[in-house]
Amino acid sequence: MATPIRTSPATPSTAMPPPPMHDIEAAPLPDRYARGWHCLGLADSFRDGEPHGVSAFGTRIVVFEGEDGTLRAINAWCPHMGADLSIGRIEGNRVVCRFHGWGFDGDGACKNIPYSKTIPPKARVRSWPLLERNRLLFVWHDAEGGAPTDDVAIPELESIGSPEWSDWSLSQWVIDNNCRELVDNLADLAHFGPVHGSSNVKYFANIFEGYRATQVMVGINERLGGTRNHLTTIATYYGPACLFCRMTGEAEGLPVESILLVTNLPIDQQHFQLGFGVMVKRIPALNDEQNAAMVKQYTDLTIQAFTEDVAIWHNKIRIDNPLLCAGDGPINQLRDWYAQFYADAAEVPPQLSERRVVEIDLGLDRHPELRHAFAV
Repeated sequence: MATPIRTSPATPSTAMPPPPMHDIEAAPLPDRYARGWHCLGLADSFRDGEPHGVSAFGTRIVVFEGEDGTLRAINAWCPHMGADLSIGRIEGNRVVCRFHGWGFDGDGACKNIPYSKTIPPKARVRSWPLLERNRLLFVWHDAEGGAPTDDVAIPELESIGSPEWSDWSLSQWVIDNNCRELVDNLADLAHFGPVHGSSNVKYFANIFEGYRATQVMVGINERLGGTRNHLTTIATYYGPACLFCRMTGEAEGLPVESILLVTNLPIDQQHFQLGFGVMVKRIPALNDEQNAAMVKQYTDLTIQAFTEDVAIWHNKIRIDNPLLCAGDGPINQLRDWYAQFYADAAEVPPQLSERRVVEIDLGLDRHPELRHAFAV
């Protein structure tokens, strides 16, 4: 006969309840796009005699060069029957709709309808201010319709056109996320080790001042900085969408200087075009062939390091209340700075124009100069 199994009456559990979890919060995406200059790409890529369509700011823009050599940008949807002007053609200083032949000037006004003696007064589309600088083309966006001012200028780089420097090597991707997720990187100290292999960051600082926000970082990266000398970067956002970075590292034991470009162009609130450019300073001790090989190798390694972030941007959600801890950078301070570009200009808090510095010293003997990457 089997022995019966005896059990004791259940007793109330004395275990402590689990600690509360952090609930992720995220407000709806903004209903406007950031105020500032946004990079479209290399200016020369728009100088081929063809109209170019650009999806940006929740609409469609056509960029074209007139016979006078001036680049122009207007809304691409023809107000007549809705065709995309960017699949049309250029005649003189106008872009002509492929559907019915309406011709629009760079100010957005229709100036010719081939089958009509009169032009409707409302035959006009929005025009967009453009800026050519550093061989790049920028478009200005302001939800209030304000014109760009000198206090939000893009710096001019002395390296442009210099025989000591290579030309831009520019890559572009479409990222399935809001562009704020990219800008967060400027204050994100903790990601450099897991993502980029910068396992020995010695110094990290952020400077917030007006429309500029800067990251100063010193550390070791075996691919870009070597193990003997520190990799030093000074990276500055000039407005919400364009970053220039000075970087000093090494290649084959020789010091290498480079300039990096990071841009974001919002397609809509959930997608943006990411641009990444690299320029490398040639090394006097190398001949032309050796310099060409060095520039290509260093450019390829830099692009590879940068694209390690791309998979993360594609696979993350928006968090307005990040659960931060010791060792994270000043994410919330950066977001306070970034929010100014989504507010009306008159409502930007005046204290944002004051210089604020956040330093994280991890044992560097000699501190770098705390400054923006390039003077304006």
